[in-house]
Amino acid sequence: MEKDVFVRIEELMPELSKGQKKLGEYILHSYEKVLKTKAGTLGEIVGVSESTVVRFAVSLGYEGYPEFQKALEKDSLKRMNSLQRMEFASYRLGEQQSVLNAVLQSDIKKIKETIAEIDEETFSKAVDSICIAKKVYVVGIRSCAPLASFLAFYLNLMFDDVVLLETNNPSELFEQMIHMDVRDVLVAISFPRYSISTQRACEFAQKCKAKVITITDSVQTPLTPYSDYTITAKSDMASIVDSLVAPLSVINALVVAISMKKQEEISETFKKLESLWDKYDFYNQEDES
Repeated sequence: MEKDVFVRIEELMPELSKGQKKLGEYILHSYEKVLKTKAGTLGEIVGVSESTVVRFAVSLGYEGYPEFQKALEKDSLKRMNSLQRMEFASYRLGEQQSVLNAVLQSDIKKIKETIAEIDEETFSKAVDSICIAKKVYVVGIRSCAPLASFLAFYLNLMFDDVVLLETNNPSELFEQMIHMDVRDVLVAISFPRYSISTQRACEFAQKCKAKVITITDSVQTPLTPYSDYTITAKSDMASIVDSLVAPLSVINALVVAISMKKQEEISETFKKLESLWDKYDFYNQEDES
């Protein structure tokens, strides 16, 4: 498991010179500023040479300062508050002529990265676990709530017993999970900044011996210790907005894969649904003339 930048710096601290320690401490406490700072400027701020900054990045295991800064950006987003995220996104997007183009290109990039890194075997095992579950629980808090709702909507069309966990406090969460057992599955969706409530739901499900499937951005998340299957999808942020296009694509794939596994059963269900929708004019019928 690859260590993030902050862990690497903290582990290296005892071995550093006085100047390098000062540099490391500055990065740990002012990382949002370092993201916008060139190596030479960072050296001036801390009081060391540009070459010291570059050597420091190399000592952490990166090829140079640009690679270090890229890794720092990825790991920093998990720690930033809303104001810090907005300020950094404004800086990053401000370099682009078109915010629309920049955001869409970023989403495309995250989908491509997800395709390259997702573990298909883990994905398949997660699909199988959902298909044989007695009851499926789905949880996603705050910005992940729409993803959880989307997944639960389609699972409800395919399974008899699906519970979308909705809560304002941990007590309510556990009350909805009180009958969970080894035959059940929890699908937990969480992206930076990770929800404590979602983590607690995973921990509770593990204690109930239910299967836990997490959809998140990395195998290094706080959910991982409680997860049987971790499905990764790359996320990003645009200003204060969490860009969850890639995670939604993965959830789409999950729904399609499950529907293909349960095709015969689902076909009967959808025949009944189509009949009901037609009977009660649920959908607007276009004029065919």
